[in-house]
Amino acid sequence: MARHPPEPQRALDASALEATLRRAARAAQPPWLHAEVARRMGDRLAVIRLAPQWLIDWWGFSGAGGATLAASYPKAHRLVIEPTAALALRSRAAARWPWWTVQRWRGGNVDVLLDAVDRPGPADAAEMPAGAPLIWANMMLHAEPDPPALFARWGELLQIDGVLMFSCLGPGTLRELRELYARLGWPAPTPAFVDMHDLGDMLVQAGFADPVLDQETLTLHWANPQALLAELRTLGGNAAPDRYAGLRTPRWRKRLLDELQRLAGPDGRLRLSFEIAYGHAFKAAPRIREGQPTLVSLAQMRALVRSRNSARPS
Repeated sequence: MARHPPEPQRALDASALEATLRRAARAAQPPWLHAEVARRMGDRLAVIRLAPQWLIDWWGFSGAGGATLAASYPKAHRLVIEPTAALALRSRAAARWPWWTVQRWRGGNVDVLLDAVDRPGPADAAEMPAGAPLIWANMMLHAEPDPPALFARWGELLQIDGVLMFSCLGPGTLRELRELYARLGWPAPTPAFVDMHDLGDMLVQAGFADPVLDQETLTLHWANPQALLAELRTLGGNAAPDRYAGLRTPRWRKRLLDELQRLAGPDGRLRLSFEIAYGHAFKAAPRIREGQPTLVSLAQMRALVRSRNSARPS
């Protein structure tokens, strides 16, 4: 059965995404889940057999992959791309940069670019020979409204045979919470997440070769509904366009807490599922279009015939 082409755009609320990024920049540290997924994704680096002199870490602060990348490639230079100025400052602070740096500062083993200002593109990749050998993007793709456009941009930054490695939330994420909201007739608590098979199709359409995608489901546990909601808040916000438009009342929150308590298992602890999709792919060499004409001048044809005649044995 033929698959339908994946949708190029996702329905995400831009203002909600901005609020999520502001909250991430104010957080004391990146989310625990992001750091755990970075560790698991780092275990997969061994099968790729890279020894990059430099690499790109997309949304590096929230992605929490700095320690994993440093351990895997201790001599590699890391170029961190951040979506906001506040997150760029957090990445600089993590690299122990001076507070007076403004947009970009080079020093040590880490550089930070502010995406909205510096807009890294092929010219930045050209500063290092032949583009980037590796782009690492941990737990950020589910916040991207247009994944195909981002895949195409990553392809421009990679060198031929360079590797893109990413992880993101999949459709099974918070299944229990979405079922609870649906049962109560409330708007969805999450936006729709892209299926990993659609991500694979997008990668191929963007010119990547040999995409490999798989997924696992992590189950997180909490002692009570308050702890559950507190950790969900660290992971971001609801960017679904049909979410509640305004603030909820204390009465509504009490009902939510009561309903969440019903998710508790026999041990009294609450559980929620997180589907984590992992993917990696190689940047393929440009293909010559089938049927593309080859134009040869008359002088070239004569020279070709002469060279062949002279190569014949007498």
